Amino acid sequence: MSHDAGAGLMPGTGGGEGAVREGKLTEVSYSGNQANALIHLYRAEVGKMTAYRQRLDMTTNWSVVTTAGLASFALGDVNNSHATFLFAMFMNYFFLRLEARRFRTFEIAHHRVRIMERFFYPAMLGDKVDAGWHQLLLAELAKPRSPMTRNDALGWRLNRNYLWIYAAVLLAWFAKLDLSVPKGFLLEFPETFSLADIGSFPGWLVFLGVGVFYAYLIWLALRAARTYPLEEG
Repeated sequence: MSHDAGAGLMPGTGGGEGAVREGKLTEVSYSGNQANALIHLYRAEVGKMTAYRQRLDMTTNWSVVTTAGLASFALGDVNNSHATFLFAMFMNYFFLRLEARRFRTFEIAHHRVRIMERFFYPAMLGDKVDAGWHQLLLAELAKPRSPMTRNDALGWRLNRNYLWIYAAVLLAWFAKLDLSVPKGFLLEFPETFSLADIGSFPGWLVFLGVGVFYAYLIWLALRAARTYPLEEG
């Protein structure tokens, strides 16, 4: 969505269900009970964000430790199979999907916090805001939904952390294949593909699978939104 298309929308709506277009700005007052309820909601959502922020860091740590352990095992002995790195790629994808799911849940709380920071607290401080902003918050409470898609969440986590991890795994895999080449042996295609053989599984098919998988990761990283949906408008 272009910037012009989202200029009249509240942050994070993307024009979907529950979106409220900004109308005339007015002064909004709250009773003591209303203000206390919104303040407690704000504190709860910030607490949820903090918990999920820690979970995101924990998942990335799992990925780094697992990758380091598998790489040390594979490179520690020339007889250890290069398939260890293929397993590392699979494990990192498992961690990536887990982290993307946690990231989407984190963004649900982040979304609500941004709504209150943009409208509730300015109103409490005497600023004029759109009086209809409550409808967006009510819609989010009634039907929680992440402001970003699963693929966008995967792309964001790839761009932030996992592309570097996957690049390290790929380079280590190539190094492992190179270590298995006898001294004085000249690499020539298509014989080079045989270095990636796994038992009776042909090496060219392994290279093809890895190439397709990394092309998929690059596609996810490139298609991810360049700015957070919460900052639209």
